[in-house]
Amino acid sequence: MNASNESPADAAVAHAAADTGDLVIEVRNLTKRYGRNIIHQKLDFDVRRGEIVSVVGGSGSGKTTLVRQILGLERPTSGTIKVFGEDTATIDDASARMMRTRSGMLFQQGALFSSMTVFDNVAQPLRELGRVPPDLLHDIVMLKLEMVGLPCKHASKMPAALSGGMVKRVGIARAIALEPELLFLDEPTAGLDPQASDEFVELIATLHRTLGLTVVMVTHDLDTMVALSTRVAVLADRKVLVAAPVEEVANVDHPFIHEYFLGLRGRRALQALPPERRAKLPKAALEPALSSVEL
Repeated sequence: MNASNESPADAAVAHAAADTGDLVIEVRNLTKRYGRNIIHQKLDFDVRRGEIVSVVGGSGSGKTTLVRQILGLERPTSGTIKVFGEDTATIDDASARMMRTRSGMLFQQGALFSSMTVFDNVAQPLRELGRVPPDLLHDIVMLKLEMVGLPCKHASKMPAALSGGMVKRVGIARAIALEPELLFLDEPTAGLDPQASDEFVELIATLHRTLGLTVVMVTHDLDTMVALSTRVAVLADRKVLVAAPVEEVANVDHPFIHEYFLGLRGRRALQALPPERRAKLPKAALEPALSSVEL
């Protein structure tokens, strides 16, 4: 935790509250089909500057598909997607290139290039999009490694020599190499042990606060979601069923929400909310605490 004992969730909420007027992502009436299989149908989704929005949903609900469409890696069947106010369907090449420099992505499992050193993995977007003078490239890469808590001695290592947590940190360093405003995280704590997961959550919270990032995070990890999210967007029934602070989401009457948020694992995770937010949870979410007192 930071020196003020403020939790990552509290810090994220305070940071977003300072500037929630600007829409960074605006999705309207989005429909996505693969043949006869409808993934999204008339879906709406917004992300405001400074937020950390977690996207959750059941298997096949289209969480990663939604992010891929926002990133321009897939085209929607219909509907509009605006990022930084630009319609991704009509944007010209120069604007699209500029948009890519304003966004970073941490792929699941890090997705590092196995044939490249840590240094070259982090330098890759700088070389491709950043047009950074060679004499500055080394210093920038080392700075990014330092920002994610990796000693510079690891710069010459290959990805195969790194632990899972270190791979994720290199992935984050690469994602922030171009100093983006918008960061996408795909299952950022998947595969990490509890200690490494907690440390990575702290890292994301610190980067969000110090760099002024807007974050969209696909996750199934309830503890990570509760610790970081200013809002949680629930994908169900081919749309965003609700997008709100987690204590408000837990009050929505829907089968998936009951199962996901009010099951045993969900209730345990929700106990980490600060008292003033925990007080807004439905009674069913407090059952583990009540049971432990009764025992």
